[in-house]
Amino acid sequence: MIKRLVERVQTLFTRKSARVKKEPKRYPAADHRIDRALVSRSAVRVCETLQKAGFDAYIVGGAVRDLLLGVAPKDFDVATNATPEQVKSHFRRAIIIGRRFRLVHVMMGPETIEVSTYRAPVGEEVATDEHGRVLADNVFGQRHEDAARRDFTINAMYYDPTTETLLDYHDGLKDVRRKRLRMIGDPEARYREDPVRMLRAVRFAAKLGFEIDEATRAPIARLAGLIENVPAARVFDEMLKLLTSGHSVACITRLRAEGLHHGLLPLLDVILEQPEGERFVMLALSRTDERVRAGKHIAPGFLFATLLWHEVLKRWKEREARGEHRIPALDAAIDDVLDAQTEKLAIQRRYTSDMREIWMLQPRFERRHGGAPYKLLEHLRLRAGYDFLLLRCAAQEAPAELGDWWTRFMHAPAEEREQLVASARALQPAGVARRRRRRRRGHAAVAVPPPA
Repeated sequence: MIKRLVERVQTLFTRKSARVKKEPKRYPAADHRIDRALVSRSAVRVCETLQKAGFDAYIVGGAVRDLLLGVAPKDFDVATNATPEQVKSHFRRAIIIGRRFRLVHVMMGPETIEVSTYRAPVGEEVATDEHGRVLADNVFGQRHEDAARRDFTINAMYYDPTTETLLDYHDGLKDVRRKRLRMIGDPEARYREDPVRMLRAVRFAAKLGFEIDEATRAPIARLAGLIENVPAARVFDEMLKLLTSGHSVACITRLRAEGLHHGLLPLLDVILEQPEGERFVMLALSRTDERVRAGKHIAPGFLFATLLWHEVLKRWKEREARGEHRIPALDAAIDDVLDAQTEKLAIQRRYTSDMREIWMLQPRFERRHGGAPYKLLEHLRLRAGYDFLLLRCAAQEAPAELGDWWTRFMHAPAEEREQLVASARALQPAGVARRRRRRRRGHAAVAVPPPA
């Protein structure tokens, strides 16, 4: 009871302090040294259009942080005192989205600029759950209130591209230069408002190489369980950002250090405690990081398939040990894992479909006789399944010879493919070869011919 009272007082104090008007520190271009060449022309046009209509408009959030670090931002957000309806009326291609937070997406060519209206502090009238998480919040406010509402100081700066002035309410520029991640307001109250901020703290610290301020880090271990109250779809979105950040190994390591991985990816808890599983997952994540940094495409379905593979493998072996046939046992094991995982993390159906196909292809790579290899060449997910096989070989859980054979087979001309199939057949145990020939007897006419 006393603990809840203290938390309530802290929350009220935080909300009250957020209402106190604060003038920002203003930095000209010579002080902040943002490179204009890194600023999106579309974001500049959005700001100019709104300013000409008499509104405030600033580039905000992660884009400003990245610009200060000399990194070209992936996307740009704009904050304004115009309402969503007013913003929409000034752009030909714009839509209002969101329920909890109403935003405007302004489309300009291939870019989408996200425009938000300044938010007021969280007040008594705002709907929250029993843990303090904000459920609906579209109360508009002023710029200084909007700055107090943002999570970390490094994400609470406003950049005017027309005057090249940086507005800083919470010493975010100093924190960027000190490589420090610091929460605005009382960290515990802010985590209760939105538990996803704990995941964001880990992601930013790992991605940027920043240290988490001790006051910001201290409540995380104690409040980690609050993530279970966040809608699974939101958790999935944040996890996807974390895993495709280009620093996923550092992020996973940090998640474990802060105790956030328990309950988030429940099956990953078990996997990371197994030497073979941890080796496989870390190898997959390190290769993903390499691809992200090289600007190559990342398939989320493939990534989540690697994360959950060892739990599938474990349940598959358990079912086989109970006498179930191999392929039906694998199919059932996949169902078990996906059912257990999606309770916590709403992996989208299009990704779970890819994951299932990648997993189901693995035993098919072992069939290198007759027309089976040629048939597999026609599979739409062959490349993903093959890459997954090579990952298993690299982690020493599948024979290196199997991966080498498929590499040669996939790139070989027709005559060499026939020789590879013949050599693989010769390596099979005699009893297995006889059983397979018996099953094929009488079906020679429908055998799949090798491609020309």
